[in-house]
Amino acid sequence: MLKIENMSVRYGYIQALSNISINVEQGEIITLIGGNGAGKTTTLMAVSNLVEKEEGSVTFRGVDITDSPPDRIVKMGIAHVPEGRKIFPALTVHQNLLVGAMGNPSQKKPEIERQCAYVYTLFPRLKERTQQQGGSLSGGEQQMLAIARGLMMDPDMLMLDEPSLGLAPIIVEEIFSLITEIRGSGKTVLLIEQNASMALSIADRGYVLETGGITLEGTGKELLHNPDVMKAYLGG
Repeated sequence: MLKIENMSVRYGYIQALSNISINVEQGEIITLIGGNGAGKTTTLMAVSNLVEKEEGSVTFRGVDITDSPPDRIVKMGIAHVPEGRKIFPALTVHQNLLVGAMGNPSQKKPEIERQCAYVYTLFPRLKERTQQQGGSLSGGEQQMLAIARGLMMDPDMLMLDEPSLGLAPIIVEEIFSLITEIRGSGKTVLLIEQNASMALSIADRGYVLETGGITLEGTGKELLHNPDVMKAYLGG
């Protein structure tokens, strides 16, 4: 579904990504793990063309999107849920969701209503707070709203950047359970995470990023039991 080939990104004198190649097949959960500054967020931003690529290519469903504008990439079916949630705090929960639907201009009112009903089923806590301002929600609820907003455009692929960041462990488990459920509905997920243990436990495959390069790749289970990964990221 998504193919990144030999992609590099530079911020001035800093080489943020160096010749990385990643494949994401339809229906998979793929995770990128690594420490701060490894290049995880830059990878997603480069796919969405929010940062300039020094070299390399990105294709989605066989179409080259390397230089496509971000709004066209969204309309092709890639929803990007950024780090830090980035919800609209002054808008209600329901209004935040309606903004998400704008990512798919082909959706008509009945389809938007169906998608809204679906995300409220997936996130019943949000349904209880439809008229509450986004900024008044707890951190976990805001993260749920950010993911739900991404789903409102009915994307083919959901890119999630650090969905567990700053959340209590019990909420983290809930978020990862929801990610698995989202994949079960037919979505493809590209997940960026510092919580390597949780990410690898639900991932079909994973890549380890270190200082802008991919140092390891394998199935989630293989990486979860890899001695180097255990030592560096799992406290083993």
